[in-house]
Amino acid sequence: MAMRMESSQQTRYIFVTGGVVSSLGKGIAAASIGRLLVERGMRVTIMKFDPYLNVDPGTMSPFQHGEVFVTDDGAETDLDLGHYERFIDRSLSQANNVTTGRIYLNVITKERRGEYLGSTVQVIPHITDEIKAAMKRLAPDNDVVIVEIGGTVGDIESQPFLEAVRQFRQEIGRENGIFIHLTLVPFIAAAGEVKTKPTQHSVRELMQLGIQPDILICRTERALSDDVKRKIALFCNVEFGAVVESRDVPTIYEIPLVFHAQGADERVMHRLGLLGKRSPDLTEWRKLVQRIISPPRRVKIAVVGKYTEFIDSYKSVQEALIHGGIANNVGVDISWISSDTFTSRERTREILAEYDGLLVPGGFGVRGVEGMVEAIRYAREAGVPFFGICLGMQVAIVEFARNVMGLDDSNSSEFAPDCGNAVISLMESQQHVTDMGGTMRLGQYPCRLGPGTRAAAMYGTQQVSERHRHRYEVSNAFRDGFIEHGLTLSGLSPDGSLVEIVELQTHPWYLGCQFHPELKSRPTRPHPLFAGFIAAAAEHAATNQPDSAESRIEIESRS
Repeated sequence: MAMRMESSQQTRYIFVTGGVVSSLGKGIAAASIGRLLVERGMRVTIMKFDPYLNVDPGTMSPFQHGEVFVTDDGAETDLDLGHYERFIDRSLSQANNVTTGRIYLNVITKERRGEYLGSTVQVIPHITDEIKAAMKRLAPDNDVVIVEIGGTVGDIESQPFLEAVRQFRQEIGRENGIFIHLTLVPFIAAAGEVKTKPTQHSVRELMQLGIQPDILICRTERALSDDVKRKIALFCNVEFGAVVESRDVPTIYEIPLVFHAQGADERVMHRLGLLGKRSPDLTEWRKLVQRIISPPRRVKIAVVGKYTEFIDSYKSVQEALIHGGIANNVGVDISWISSDTFTSRERTREILAEYDGLLVPGGFGVRGVEGMVEAIRYAREAGVPFFGICLGMQVAIVEFARNVMGLDDSNSSEFAPDCGNAVISLMESQQHVTDMGGTMRLGQYPCRLGPGTRAAAMYGTQQVSERHRHRYEVSNAFRDGFIEHGLTLSGLSPDGSLVEIVELQTHPWYLGCQFHPELKSRPTRPHPLFAGFIAAAAEHAATNQPDSAESRIEIESRS
């Protein structure tokens, strides 16, 4: 048996579980703890175990799963990885998101290769060993690995993961791993009090699986009195100081401050034997939160998309817009508008007239595309700042071809394969692809920026790398026509074969990109394109108010 590493060198693990109901915010809690440890000088990474049988979420409906977050290495992952990256300010990878489907696929592949030497393949030890191996892969070069287990305690599909982390903590030593359990303490209006029984039952369920939580994070609408916390501590077998209250706050970026105020990070460091490290300096983080909560000005942004009924479908877009506000000290009010709403030019003008900027995000399929065309036309003609992302850029190309170049039958071959002018076409590399999962143009690719373009000015460099997720591209057969009619192809792949960014330099702010810049935006480092878009929206808001001259001076002085 291999000798265990010395405690001072051992990577520590934090296991985050949830109980009572889903959607309590395990991902945000894990990310917030991660941020606090980063501020203490720890090198932190976070991984998510998702208990569904899909190999990854790439083929899942955005209405059911939310957005697919794409990493630099081209992995299609859970949206919680976006929260992780934004909070700990590190790029993650395929290794940071593991599903039941991937675990079983790996085990079955090994069995077919004969790696188990004739053994009967079982959940224990083969599945649990595969789960433990996934956690071990993240240990090198990290002081702390935070492991979030999706679903809730009691879900049958989560049991292999819970058993695996129970075993894993025993193997690495109890001093090198802790359990944090997120649970609900509901307020019952009829009784006029909070109830601790759901939390007690959730912890009891966890303990029946052999896991005793070290820290409880209690989601609640009302403040928890010391008496309530003592009751929870007594019946859940934790210390009084280990009961951490988590109420709703104006912005998710305030949660690390809430946890720190209750000593949660100090307790984590103590339980993991990491005391003696530097104290966190949260000064800049507090300033960031203050900019979000109390900005001197606000702008109104319309996001016109296909999945606006479920905002998690555009979670990274939502956060990147907020980051753009941070960069400009501007509050961002987002309206999520279904593209099906725009049925005519008059209706479009009526809806969008009150907004300072229009963003059209990514998506798949023909539904709602004509409404996007109307919305983009309005922004182009009215001089409203416009930002098109992935599908948003492709539809902008279609709108430009129809209404500026006069090609009335223009479309994307994705929506109208037999149209006369397919200005958007299937990529050459996608022509013979038949499988759906993980086969798009995925991950980080370089882009060369044209000198003197708005894109180059915002990035401040001539080449960038951005994350992609698409099968279609701007058709090169129409490039000359676009340029002749005033559209600037401001970003190209290094070999010049793919159009990555387009802009109208005669417009106050009009830009479309084939990649997804929202995936690389961080609150501490807002993405340049989102910062530029919000700056333009703030200028548009200022020039459309009675005190416009005064407001412009204020904006210019801040920038």
